[in-house]
Amino acid sequence: LMFALSLLLGTTITITSNHWIMAWAGLEINTLSILPLIAKSHHPRAIEAATKYFMTQATASALVLFSSMTNAWHTGQWDITQMTHTTSCLILTSAIAMKLGMVPFHFWFPEVLQGSPIITGLILSTIMKLPPIALLYMTSHSLNPTLLTLMAIMSAALGGWVGLNQTQIRKILAFSSISHLGWMAIIIPFSPKLTMLNFYLYVLMTSAIFLTMNTVKVLKLSTLMTSWTKAPALNTMLLLTLLSLAGLPPLTGFLPKWLIIQELTKQNMAPTAIIISLLSLLGLFFYLRLAYCATITLPPHTTNHMKQWHTYKPTSTLIAISIVMSIMLLPISPMIPTIL
Repeated sequence: LMFALSLLLGTTITITSNHWIMAWAGLEINTLSILPLIAKSHHPRAIEAATKYFMTQATASALVLFSSMTNAWHTGQWDITQMTHTTSCLILTSAIAMKLGMVPFHFWFPEVLQGSPIITGLILSTIMKLPPIALLYMTSHSLNPTLLTLMAIMSAALGGWVGLNQTQIRKILAFSSISHLGWMAIIIPFSPKLTMLNFYLYVLMTSAIFLTMNTVKVLKLSTLMTSWTKAPALNTMLLLTLLSLAGLPPLTGFLPKWLIIQELTKQNMAPTAIIISLLSLLGLFFYLRLAYCATITLPPHTTNHMKQWHTYKPTSTLIAISIVMSIMLLPISPMIPTIL
């Protein structure tokens, strides 16, 4: 509970601060409070994950501090929104990319997620990404669009490409997160609110998937094949949520992709929009593979496995609400332009 509260405190400090030092302090509180949650199981894999996480986040925090100090040195401003020095902006972009796990600083993220328990993995994929995204949002007007577009396309490509041959579900979700970060980064110089919308919907869908995996206690594809007998209704919903995360209409996940492609074409970036849309098809393949394993493969099949007991355990309300929202929010799309 104490570490969870520290997490919330760190996130709140970063999001609400105007001063770079406060934002940095919030990021540090966040990092230090998640480390015990990663290393909780005392498994060598978990300790390795915690060490990798600490090293990358410490480096990224140092870069954030360095970029803000360089900016303050040249402009005399410590205000987050007054990031005007070009070199500082480039250093800040790479620091935040490292914090988020965007390409080319993505190597730590799948390993850390694989070494963490499922609920900690959920926190890493959702709440821990909020402070860096908030910093990107606040400095969006001064960031370099070319650099962000390059990183975004590389993230979408690599997230889809490397995720294809994974069998561990947490690693698949990590690569899915990397490709979604590509979609968020590509639009932030043009429409920061659209990035936040994409982030919120991503958090919603990822939470639904992680919580479902936690309920049926599944960590890899071969055990996912046997989970149908455990909770058939939940697995059917998991199929729809996975397709929503892939961005198929008429599900919620199609909404941010649709709006981002529309905004990119308005900015005369139609080729970029085409490239990133084609790259999202790579992700669609592994979501379909997960969905196929979860719902369409029924025993007997070739993998050796233990039969699962069918348990009549009621599904939690949180999972029910997040799954329903992950599937059915597309009809609200006419409201979005009024909010943006």
